[in-house]
Parts: sequence; structure tokens; C-alpha cells
Amino acid sequence: MPAERSGRGRRRTRRPGRLPSLILVALLLGLVAWSVAALQPPAPKPVDAPVGEFSAARAFEHVQQIAAETHVAGSAADDRVVEGLVATLTGLGLDTRVQNSVGAWQYGAGSTEMARVRNVVAFLPGSDPTGRLFLMAHHDSVETGPGGSDDAAGVSALLESVRALAAGPRLRNDVVVVLTDAEEACLCGAEAFTASHPLAAGGGVVLNFEARGTSGPPIMFETSRGNAGLADAFADAAPHPVASSFAVEVYRALPNDTDFSVLLADGHFTGLNTAFIDGAAAYHTPQDLPGRLDRRSLQALGDNALAVARELGGRDLGPLSAVGADDASYFPVLGRLVRYPGKLVWPLAGMALLGVAVLALVLPRRGISSLRRTAAGTALALVPFALAPLAAQGLWSVLVLIRPDYGSMLDPWRPGWYRLATVAVVAAVVLIWYASLRRRIGAAPLAAGSLVWLAVLAAVLAAVAPGGSYLAAWPALAGAFAGILSAVTDNRGVRLGAALVAGAVAVVVLAPTVALFFPALGLRTSAAPSFVATLLVVALLPAVELLFADPDGEQRRGAWLASAAVPGAAVVLAAACAAVGLSGDRFDAAHPVPSQLVYALDGDTGRAWWASTEADPGAYTARYVDGRETLPVDFPYLAGKDVATGPAEAADLPAPAVAVVLDGLTGGKRQITVRITPQRPGVRLLVLDLSVDRGTVTAAQAAGRTVPDAALGEDHLWITFHAPPVGGLQATFTVDGDGPVDLRVIDGSDGLSGLPGFQARPEGVDAAGTHSSDLVLVSATTPLG
Repeated sequence: MPAERSGRGRRRTRRPGRLPSLILVALLLGLVAWSVAALQPPAPKPVDAPVGEFSAARAFEHVQQIAAETHVAGSAADDRVVEGLVATLTGLGLDTRVQNSVGAWQYGAGSTEMARVRNVVAFLPGSDPTGRLFLMAHHDSVETGPGGSDDAAGVSALLESVRALAAGPRLRNDVVVVLTDAEEACLCGAEAFTASHPLAAGGGVVLNFEARGTSGPPIMFETSRGNAGLADAFADAAPHPVASSFAVEVYRALPNDTDFSVLLADGHFTGLNTAFIDGAAAYHTPQDLPGRLDRRSLQALGDNALAVARELGGRDLGPLSAVGADDASYFPVLGRLVRYPGKLVWPLAGMALLGVAVLALVLPRRGISSLRRTAAGTALALVPFALAPLAAQGLWSVLVLIRPDYGSMLDPWRPGWYRLATVAVVAAVVLIWYASLRRRIGAAPLAAGSLVWLAVLAAVLAAVAPGGSYLAAWPALAGAFAGILSAVTDNRGVRLGAALVAGAVAVVVLAPTVALFFPALGLRTSAAPSFVATLLVVALLPAVELLFADPDGEQRRGAWLASAAVPGAAVVLAAACAAVGLSGDRFDAAHPVPSQLVYALDGDTGRAWWASTEADPGAYTARYVDGRETLPVDFPYLAGKDVATGPAEAADLPAPAVAVVLDGLTGGKRQITVRITPQRPGVRLLVLDLSVDRGTVTAAQAAGRTVPDAALGEDHLWITFHAPPVGGLQATFTVDGDGPVDLRVIDGSDGLSGLPGFQARPEGVDAAGTHSSDLVLVSATTPLG
């Protein structure tokens, strides 16, 4: 704990020399670099790697085949992908079939999403199975790009892993490879698998592989509940164990879903979900090309997939297939995964609280600080916890002012220097606060006060997000121990060692989380990862204090300059990194400005609109939109939203044809069967918007699949059906009531070329990564009487 000035009646201790202090800070900075470097994926292995090992070069050949073109669910291109996957898996000796089905997901009162799907399912029997291990990824791409990373990388990692598994000794447990369809549209392939495939009966353990970017370490970011056993298996087997129980807590609180979510909701599956997430600027865009995929990320993804599959393939899956009693806490430390049972979360948080309480009592007994001054330091310590994340978010706002096209992006194309600038801004705010108060309040009360809030945060997280409590508990506990040790000794070597140990604990716990959470949440929401960075900087204050001038000598000429130099260096570093980022990250053909644009035509009124979900439309999009409104009629992806809009010329686009196949009474209720046939080529989705006057929809089917009960019982029903059959979609509605019924049908296709008034995007501008980019929507209403 830093020494206090003797001029206020507190004990004077000898400060370590400037050179040892500089060495201490250099060691901690080196440990930061090591902690971040340990997260990075390995070099890719070549094509001639040993047959039993994963080779990114071999897997990349699959990536090139799968992502040769955009292959949205239901397209001819996706059919070609399915044929290739069947041939590959069959060639590896697996019993491979295509599940042709209809899935339904994301349903609620009055609405549901459905899709015609073609899942590729392959079976590798075990020698003495205790259960089934499911290896899952999705083979479809988004409509705006070929999906080189999302999810050709995941599929290819599994193909190469299965090749190695099939070439080696037979595993104990059955392995089921599930390559789902329509994940991007509605997760409907996964739902169809769990709902109707015989291999899904009884459940098992699933390993799902995804991508939300093009690079970075694969992170095991989601688990089933009661994950202690699976976390142990992952930690024992994975050669690149990048995972965080805090990430699990965060993801559980978010509305995001993957195929893994569907299997967990089924109730018969447990498992782990993995994805690499850096390079988010290319996510879901035309730039998600095979060539942009980082082969190192592919290597790490495949290494982990193969190793964990082998581990679980040989274990007794009985206990692991059931939800466990306890979640584990775990986090990466220098290439290893530290983990411990969840039952230790509260004891560690309690020890952290006790430790800082003891520190607060030791300081006055040793004449270093009074309780009153420590309380003042604790109150003032709230300032950097609030201001530093706000300042970091402010930096992003400044960058958007300088470069407005950043406004619609989660992350810039080259975010590295900006991330460093953001961390430097956090450090600058904390150090300016510290430098301005350390002489008046005292270094020890400020450092101890910061530890108080770390301990309190550990307890709060233990209550609401136990998997994240470690972030604050370990730095607080180590800091309290080091502070107590420094307070009771005058030995400069001991005090340096204590500062080093406490700082090292904070670095290895918090630095990886900072490095992982910036790409996870993006600079657009940089306040969140910056808060974790603030925890790290305040935990390092006892070490940083040694760089400041001795408080007793600060009135000497030049001493105040030495103290101002520490926060000043952080300010200069922040400005320099931001300037380098602005200089290096520029938009061009390979790194375009994202532009989101939809064309919507209401055939009932003949009105058409350009619409965009961009909050602040860029220069290209602004050619088409000139205001904001909620469209007067509902369209998919736009319904009920305040969107940027502009008038468009009505194109000569025919609406889907609706033919009544059957209309009569069944069991006292009206049953209407219709066939909807698109009149335009390339239609990838149909919306059936049924409205009933003085009645309710009690049952419905589409393409032979029953609509989930949760969507029924309202006076309307909105079905979004992806990948409709080429010959048309047949649907049946059962209505209770004698009022008139109207059916409004909307079809959607991709590509704005040829529309009146549309001009191709210039070089350096391309479609944004959203499911509605470049979507053409045409609607018309058919009265059914």
C-alpha cells in the first residue's frame, strides 16, 4: 500500500527507488501483453499435417467449396452445398442422410417463423455408447454474403475433425454430425431436428460451432446450466481453452440466439457453444469471403473441436447429458483455464469483503490513514468507475463525428488502434483523478477505497451473475492482502513484491476479459468493456503510485511535473493511438461503408417506399430516404419500427397469387385452405398475414407443419415462411367466428438492381450485414369472405 506523507501525523515509510519502481511497472505491462498474446490462435497446420491432427489448410478447402457463392436456405446454391456435404461425409464412411422437413421457431402470440429445411445428418457409431455426442454447425449463409466464416468455417472444422475421428480408433460413444439449414432465417433447421429426427430422441451432449466475425480466438461463450462437468472436460481437452464463465452470464442475459439455443430449449440436451468473434465488420456482409477468414482462427476452432470430441467421445455421457447441480467459475490465464466450483463463489466474495475491511482497520492502526480519510477515499473512488467508461464511450462518439459512416457499425474494419486508444482513455481518466487527489486525500485511502468497491462488486455479481464474480473477487482479495502486508512492514523489497503479486493477479484475471470483451461488444458499446478496464487500472494503482513523485517532495521545483507526467503520458498515448487508427482505417472496396436499404411495394394502394434501418443514414442511403416514420402497412423486418423512409416509384412487380383450395366448416369452425404461388423469381420468403373480424385463429398449418399453439388464439396470425416450396406454399387456417377474413401476403426477394430509381452502390459502399439488406418486398390482400 502506498506510503503517506509524514506532514499530517501519519507514519512515514521509505519509498522504493525509481528504478525498481519502473521495473515493477514494466513487468506488469509485460504481463498484460503476455496475457493478451496467450489468447491468440496458433499458426495454421499445412495440408500434409499428420492424419490424426486437424489441419486448417485441409479444412480451408471445404470453406472454399461451401462459400463459393451466397447460399441462403432454399436456394439452388444451398442445394449444391448440401449435395457436397453428403458426398464428403459419405466418403468418410458415415451413414449420411438429408432430413427434408419444416421447422418452426421464434413464435409468440399471433406470429411464428417457419422454414422448409434440408438438414444434413451423419452418424458415426460408437463401440460401447453411453450416450450421443452431437457436433453441430449450420450450412446456410445469409442472403447478403457467402458466409466464409459464418458458418462455412464451423462446418469445415467439423468435416476435418470427423475425418480425423473416422481415421482413428473407434470412439466409445455415438457421434452425430448435424449440419443444419435455415439457421440464419429462423433457427428452423435445429428446431426441425429436435422435433422430428429419430437421432434427436433422448438428447445428449452437443458441441455447436459458430462465427460472428472473421478472426480472433474461438471462445467457448455459452453452456447449458449446471456446466461444471462439461467445463472440466473442455479445460482438460481443449488445446486453446479460451472461455469465461462471465461470458456465459452475459450471453444468458442477451436476446441473441443460435442453433444451440434451440437444443437447450428442447430440454434433452446439454453442451457447449463456441465462436470466434473478431472482425465483426465483415459479419453477414458480402465481405465474409473465404479469403478474409483467418486460418489461425480456423486452426484453433478445429483443434478444440477435435480434442473435445475425442474427450467426450470416450467419457461416460450419462452424467454429462443431464443438467448438473452447479455452474463452474472459469477464466483463461496464460494459456490455461482456471476453474473452480460455483459453491466457492460466495466464500471468495466474502473473503474479499473481509480482506478490505481488515485493510481499512489496519491503515489507521499503523498511522497510514484514518477511517475518515479511507471513507472519503471510498466515496471518491466512485468517480473513475463512472467517468472512465463514459469517457471511453465519448471517444467513440468523437470518432463517429470525425467519420460519420462508423455510426452504423459495431466495430470499424481495423479496430485495434482504437481499442488501445480506448484503454488509454480509461487509464487517463483514472490517473488524472488519482493525481489530483493523492496529495490531498492520500494514496493509501484512494487505493483502499477502490478495493472496497471491487469487493462490493464481487458480492453483487455473486448474487446476480455468479460466473462473473471472479472478475472483482480475486483482484480485491489480492489487493487487500498486498495492502495489509505493505502496511505492516517497512521493507521496500517486501512492499515491491506485494505490489507485484497484487498487480499480477489483477492483470491475469482482468486483461484477458478486456481483450475479449472489446470484440464481443464492439466499440459502439465500448463503455461495457471499458468498465472492466477501469477495474484493472484501479487495481494497479499501488504499483502505479511508485511512478509518482514522493508526496513529501511534490512542492519542490519540478516534482509536480513528474506527477503530472504519469496521467499525461496516458493522454498522449490515447491521442496518438486514435490518430493512428484514423489514419489506418479508411473505407475502400475491400472495407466498404455499410448501407442498408429495402424496397417495399404495397399492391393494395400502389404505394412504394425506400426504407432503411440505419439510425443515421449514410450518404448513399440518404439518396433514397428523407425522413423517418413507421410505415402505414406492415412488412417483415420493418413492422412497427421507426425507420428512415423515402418515396419510391411503384415497380411493375406482381404480388403472390392466392388460390382458395378449400373453404368449409369442420367441427363447427371455418377451415380455409389456400395455395400461395409467388409470381416473381427468386422469392426466398413469404409472409401470410391473416386477420379475422369477430373471431380467432384456433389452428393453422403451413407446408404440412402445424403452427405452434403459442402463436394461436388471436384475431390475427402472421407466418413468416422462409425457403417456400418452388411450386407454392399451401396453408390451412381454422377460424372460430363468423366475421370476414382477409389474407395479406408478402413475398421477399434479394437484389435491388432493375428497380426504378435505383443506382448501383459506388465502390467503397456495400450492403450492410442485416437480414433485410437489399430486400424487395411486395404485398397484396385477398379477401376470403
